Amino acid sequence: MTTFTSTLPDDIIEQLNEMSGKLAMPKNKIIEKALKIYLDQLIRAEYIKSYSQAAHDQDIITLAEEGMSDYLKQLEDETV
Repeated sequence: MTTFTSTLPDDIIEQLNEMSGKLAMPKNKIIEKALKIYLDQLIRAEYIKSYSQAAHDQDIITLAEEGMSDYLKQLEDETV
């Protein structure tokens, strides 16, 4: 595990100290969990942005429509 040193505003440190005591959890674990949640949210935001951009890309739309047509044909062929 790597050691990381940073500075935080006093009010955040106060909240962190308070929660650490209430939860009986080390401060580094609270920071670790909070950072993990935040990074996951950033990744989701990237996916949302890329899907939003793809929704306006005619080449992507055409490819998806062709794929759906092929998929529906395969379903029809298997049900016969």
